[in-house]
Amino acid sequence: MQFTAGTIANFLSGEVEGDPAATVWSVAKIEEASEGDLVFLSNPKYEEYIYTTGATIVMVNRDFQPHKPISATLVRVENAYSAFASLLDLYASSKPRKQGISSLAFIDQGAKVAEDAYIGEYTVIGQDSVIGTGAQIYPQVYIGDRVKLGDNVKIYPGVRIYEDCVIGNNVILHSGSVIGGDGFGFAPADQGDFHKIPQIGNVVIEDNVEIGANTTIDRATMGSTVIKKGVKLDNLIQIGHNVVIGENTVMAAQVGVAGSTKIGRNVMMGGQVGIVGHISIADNVKIGSQSGIGHSVEKQGEMMLGSPAMNGLANHRAQAIFKQLPELRAKIFELAKEVRQLKEKYEPEV
Repeated sequence: MQFTAGTIANFLSGEVEGDPAATVWSVAKIEEASEGDLVFLSNPKYEEYIYTTGATIVMVNRDFQPHKPISATLVRVENAYSAFASLLDLYASSKPRKQGISSLAFIDQGAKVAEDAYIGEYTVIGQDSVIGTGAQIYPQVYIGDRVKLGDNVKIYPGVRIYEDCVIGNNVILHSGSVIGGDGFGFAPADQGDFHKIPQIGNVVIEDNVEIGANTTIDRATMGSTVIKKGVKLDNLIQIGHNVVIGENTVMAAQVGVAGSTKIGRNVMMGGQVGIVGHISIADNVKIGSQSGIGHSVEKQGEMMLGSPAMNGLANHRAQAIFKQLPELRAKIFELAKEVRQLKEKYEPEV
């Protein structure tokens, strides 16, 4: 599919600087692009590549001021990064949708499947499940009994959705994700072993959520594990039973959230963050990568870093001291030696 600079500018309410008829048919990274590619520049540290890129069109912020001549046609927009994302979304939506129900899929007679849904090979849909309009369910997906899928969901190959779970509209589940597996609930027994506690709840995923590959969301012991609308979870994330994640919260890869923790709205977590169970995280909190959260964070907008995590400024101060520990240790030993020498010199013998 081809686009001209003029077409792109009109779609994004941008301005062309160069040839409005310049045409692109693919996208690339600015440092690797060639003729026919569309790229963008939003991070100043990549500016050097705009002067050497082989791309035909480069999207830039309106306030970008070049320091050298640029051979590519520029499209100036308010925010190059978000504008590029909008174009990619347009490109993706222009691709033909898969249609029809494979003869190799198994659909229980009691299930209700929208007429325009796509069901791929070897997918299983259980009893009394409901599949909404425009659903795209790729091969080898398992959907258990009484599962409800909203409209325009996209379920990639190998996803497993256990019984009674509820998935909202426009949800994307990537390959290998497991929704509704048992929560980690065991009670110690007299003999020293553990008795499994039945997990009889479910998982509720609201609208416009995206779940990454091999991410697992455990069903509640009772009630629901809830992922609110707009949440974005990366690959390889573990969400424990009865967790509630607030609207538009985002988590990078390998985050782990223990059971019954409540996470607020618009929270941002870097990779490998660990959160203990039965605590709460306030709205708009930001947590740095590899931080360990062992207590509730009650202040909205707090920045947390480190393990154990603390306020961002306090963490920076602590890290500055930590770097000086070898020198401080040497000074302490030196002072202790001087104190011993003074005692030997001035204290009378008993």
